[in-house]
Amino acid sequence: MKAIIPLAGKGTRLRPHTLSTPKPLLRVGGRPVMSYILDDLQKLGIHEIVFVVGYLREVVQDYIAGEYPDLTSHYVVQEVQDGTAGAIQLAEPYVEEDVLIVFVDTLFDADLSLARALSDDWAGVIWAKEVEDYQRFGVILTDEDGCMTRIVEKPKEPVSKLANIGLYYIRDWQRLFEGIHHVRGSDPGPGGEYFLTDAFQYMVDRGSRIRTAPVGGWYDCGKTETLLETNLHLLETTRGGFAPGASVEESEQNGAVRVETTARVVRSRFGPNVTIESGALVEDAILRDCIVGENAVIRSCDLHDSIIGGDSRLENVTGRVSVGPYTELLVDR
Repeated sequence: MKAIIPLAGKGTRLRPHTLSTPKPLLRVGGRPVMSYILDDLQKLGIHEIVFVVGYLREVVQDYIAGEYPDLTSHYVVQEVQDGTAGAIQLAEPYVEEDVLIVFVDTLFDADLSLARALSDDWAGVIWAKEVEDYQRFGVILTDEDGCMTRIVEKPKEPVSKLANIGLYYIRDWQRLFEGIHHVRGSDPGPGGEYFLTDAFQYMVDRGSRIRTAPVGGWYDCGKTETLLETNLHLLETTRGGFAPGASVEESEQNGAVRVETTARVVRSRFGPNVTIESGALVEDAILRDCIVGENAVIRSCDLHDSIIGGDSRLENVTGRVSVGPYTELLVDR
C-alpha cells in the first residue's frame, strides 16, 4: 500500500504564519502537524508516499528528507490550485496498488488498520465523523450496510451528519483514476475546482462499494482558533509535560502545558494550553492558550489565545496576538 498526501495549498487562513512555513509544518503540541500523520502511516507499514506539493515545496522536501530519510518519497507539483481531484491525478504515475489518501488539515483518531482487514467485496473506506454543524462540511449518505451512496457538500437540510474528514483508503485504484479522469473531463465546480468526492461518486454509481468508518476524534489545524484547540487536546492526552533540558524557574503552571528542550520559563504563570518551543524565553509573563515559537522572547506580557512565531520578541504586550516569525512587538510603559 502507498499513500498520497496533498500539500500544495497556501494556508491563507493561518497567515501570517504560513507566509514562511507550509501549513502542514506548523507546530502543534511541540511537533509539526504532518509528523503525527507520517508516524501513523509508518506504523501501518506504509513506507512509500507521493507528496503533492506546490507552495513552499522546498521547505516541505527538506523537512521530509531530514526527518524521514527512510521513506521512499515522490514529489509531484500542483502548479494550479484546481481542486482535490487535480491534486490526486498528479500522483497517478506512481500508483499501481491500493492507496491511502490523507489530507493534513486535521489530525484524527482513526483505526487505519481497517485498510488491511477489509474484505474483498469493498472497494475502499471513507472515514467520517458525526457532527452537529453539518452545514460546514461535505456529508456522507449511506445505506443500511454503511455503504456510501452520496456525498453532499454543505447541505442546508439535515440529510446526514456524517462529515467527510479527508481520509480515504481505496483498493480499486483503477476505477478511482477512471473517475478522476471523468471528473476532469466535466465542467468544474465552484471556483474552477474539480473535487475528489465526485470521483468517489463516479465509483459508487458504477457499482463500487465504499464503506464508511467512524473516527474517535477529529482535530482541525486549519485556522488559529482550531489549531489552539488541537494543541490543548494533544497536551491533555499525549504531549503534555517538560522535555529534557527545559527550565522552569519561580513559575506557576496551571493545567496542561508543553515546554521543549532549552526553553526557559522564569517568574511567570503559564497554562492551561501553552506550548513553549525550544530555545524560547518566557519571563515575567502570564500566558494561557498560547503557542510560543522557537527562540522567541516573551517579556512582561499577558497573552491569551495567541500564536507567536519563532525568533520573535514581545515586551509589555497585553491581549491576543497572532504574529509570524522574526517579529518585534515592543510596547513602552
